[in-house]
Amino acid sequence: MTFPEKFTAAVVDELGPEVNVREIELPTPGPNQALVKLIASGICHTDLHAAEGDWPVKPKPPFIPGHEGVGEVVALGPGEHTVAEGDMVGNVWLWSACGHCEHCRTGWETLCNEAQYGGYNVNGSFGQYMLVDTRYCARIPEGVDPVAAAPILCAGVTVYKGLKVTDTRPGQFVVISGVGGLGHLAVQYAVAMGRRVIAVDIADEKLELAKKHGAEFVVNAKDGDPSQAILEYTGGGAHGVLVTAVHPQAFAQAINMARKGGTIVFNGLPPGEFPANIFNIVFKGLTIRGSIVGTRQDLEEALDFFARGKIHPTVTECKLDDVNSVFEDMRHGKIDGRMAIRF
Repeated sequence: MTFPEKFTAAVVDELGPEVNVREIELPTPGPNQALVKLIASGICHTDLHAAEGDWPVKPKPPFIPGHEGVGEVVALGPGEHTVAEGDMVGNVWLWSACGHCEHCRTGWETLCNEAQYGGYNVNGSFGQYMLVDTRYCARIPEGVDPVAAAPILCAGVTVYKGLKVTDTRPGQFVVISGVGGLGHLAVQYAVAMGRRVIAVDIADEKLELAKKHGAEFVVNAKDGDPSQAILEYTGGGAHGVLVTAVHPQAFAQAINMARKGGTIVFNGLPPGEFPANIFNIVFKGLTIRGSIVGTRQDLEEALDFFARGKIHPTVTECKLDDVNSVFEDMRHGKIDGRMAIRF
């Protein structure tokens, strides 16, 4: 197979509000790597954070964002691989890890200090081609729509792992705070996992989407703290709260809506500090933990739910040239579900 010398990608040449769609050199896959021709790529809020450089650890331009890419393996680097040319694979946030540290050995590879992140410190999927590490890339199930599968590679596995670490059981109440790109999938995973789902957002249309996906009770937090309504509905509060929202107020409200002995998990990454009421945390015996994406095993499980028809991402297609306008809509909360580039 012959390949072009260059391909078109959305490139962050300098940290700021816009990317540049331009040609760059086609990379050659090295050991443990594959060259993938993209079919689709989801657009995550993390991609906007990356482009603007507003996290404490900033990526170094130039780089290509994107960590929800789905495509076909068209070339393999040296060595042995568990994928073959023609296979459908995806890149993910956890692009690679060291494989030998304490975290990697104990099933917490997402915490590896040597981890590389797709679309952040390794070029990602906002382009016609990308590289993946064949030891860590996603294996896309046969027969699924690549555009629909793309959001599972970050948004899906992130909320799936977040729900797992709420330590809730089937039949218990879980609040999903924020029904955006992550939250609308969290509602579906929680329902599929047998939880009783409550959704909180500040937009009625997003709460309608949550009900469509199986939430049994919804609360609009636009006009005040939703905690009292949740305490009354559940008879004491939710057993688990998963916060996918990006407003600091949602994190404070999570403490009030949790049942005594409950677990609050943070997926969202808003700017600023966590406004914690220490007395309530101690008095209610709460567990609060952060959860960052998921391991390769979590990803396989999340994709399995999707392949079996339990998860239906709300996805709107766009083109590579639309990335800047999608970022602008994302800044103003105008996106329902997920946007995905179709190449």
